[in-house]
Amino acid sequence: MPDGESMIFDKSQNSKALNRMREWVGKTFSKLNITPNQWTLVSLIVAAFAAISIYSMNLLIGAALIMVSGLIDLIDGAVARHTKKVTKKGAYLDTVIDRYNEFLYVFPLIFLPIATPFMPIYAWVSIYLFGGMMTTYAKAAAKEKGLEQEIRGGILERAERVGIYAAGLVIASFNITLFAYILIALAVLSNVSALQRLSKAFRMMKN
Repeated sequence: MPDGESMIFDKSQNSKALNRMREWVGKTFSKLNITPNQWTLVSLIVAAFAAISIYSMNLLIGAALIMVSGLIDLIDGAVARHTKKVTKKGAYLDTVIDRYNEFLYVFPLIFLPIATPFMPIYAWVSIYLFGGMMTTYAKAAAKEKGLEQEIRGGILERAERVGIYAAGLVIASFNITLFAYILIALAVLSNVSALQRLSKAFRMMKN
């Protein structure tokens, strides 16, 4: 299962309406004869255009492109399940591209004239990206060390981070000061999520 949609998927497995929607998405988009891996790469291209838009201070367009990129990230999984092409290679590619996508979404902020309290914006961006990376790594490291149960959860997984960030960009187009505080909250909470996963892994390990 693609990492980007893991939290959403886990929370909605018992929702018949959402399961039907996923089936419809898989059936509909599989007709385009685009493979799941190709959909994943399309999401990366859209993320690159989102980065360019944000760098150019077209924040509303950037937010819209982030949402499109996120929707494509859902499409690849739905198509993979519908066409029975769920593979380890595809899941691995999706996870790696998710990391690139989030980096592309956030990194352009360091070039923008946004005043942030306590520290410069590039510091908050770095903390945000580090927290996102460590949230993912805490999961991967637990599996690497032999923990059979997959470590998920935390106050903010990738889907939540990206959703709040996109909403923040919309707010930024009207109130850049408020966006600065949203960015700080994301930076702090992404690291809290990593620590929550670390704590969960420690509790589950025997030694």
